[in-house]
Amino acid sequence: MAKSATIFAASQQVLTLALLVLPQASILEVAATLDPLRAANRHLGREAYRWRVVSPDGGPVPLTCGIELPSSGPLAAAEGADGLIVIAGYRQSEVATKPLLRDLRRLAPRFRALGGIDAGGWVLARAGLLAGQRATVHWEDLEDFATHHPEIDVVPDRFALSDRFFTAGGAAPATDLMLHLIRSRQGAALAHQVAASFVTTPRPAAEPQITARRPDPRLDPRLAQAIARMEARLDAPETAAQIAAALHLSPRRLEQLFRAELGLSPAAHALGLRLQAARRLLTDTRHPLAEIALRTGFSSAATLTRAFTRRFGAPPSTLRKTR
Repeated sequence: MAKSATIFAASQQVLTLALLVLPQASILEVAATLDPLRAANRHLGREAYRWRVVSPDGGPVPLTCGIELPSSGPLAAAEGADGLIVIAGYRQSEVATKPLLRDLRRLAPRFRALGGIDAGGWVLARAGLLAGQRATVHWEDLEDFATHHPEIDVVPDRFALSDRFFTAGGAAPATDLMLHLIRSRQGAALAHQVAASFVTTPRPAAEPQITARRPDPRLDPRLAQAIARMEARLDAPETAAQIAAALHLSPRRLEQLFRAELGLSPAAHALGLRLQAARRLLTDTRHPLAEIALRTGFSSAATLTRAFTRRFGAPPSTLRKTR
């Protein structure tokens, strides 16, 4: 039987995938990609999926948790696989070097499918492979990704399929993507069995990534709504009085809710969210400090620097020097 043009089609043939794992990727994302395939093989009682891990230099890959992931060789060792999945995380702009991007462009036509997990979408885009395609990356990077790559139809979905390309926004969406692959090839029953093995439920591609921002059932619903408003308005923070009015509460009652359940005032919690966002942008991007201040609701770089230093004990410039 001839191979289908897409790997996301019913098939009893063995599917071989190569994972190009870049330094500073997350072990959780590697496991979220491979373990559903391993579980599918176990439930089927046969080898429906094969995989190999490759790395930029052919050696072990240092992951964010400090563990080194063994590899089968450099990118060239991926040849012969049906699909190539790029898994990347922090510092993708540094670890995805020009020679690696060149080799990725050269080898791309040899695979039936190309995928990216988390910042893997950035790598595919920088290699010029996603023009005109629908794609996603981790939700924290969606705005920057869309700005840098206007030629791509950027969506906030958990995962996206487009022609022979697929992308997922992180570890949990990668599991959803793999379950979708299993369902497409071997049917819903197997996908359900695999999901049950990991005590999870498959979520659809088009579901937004930021489902974690749904109200936490353990919190007072009014407190959860207040926090959601803060998270959605990091660049233009509301005052506690404005939040209280929007939720039809008195400022005093809002203060009581925050103190009782979080041990913080509304203002202190909102400031913490903004400073954590600033810290992430300082670590993960090269945006100027003034732009980071604007994105996180501070009036100037100097204002951000003062607040950042009080919270973390060192100015933003120190954090950037340690990258």
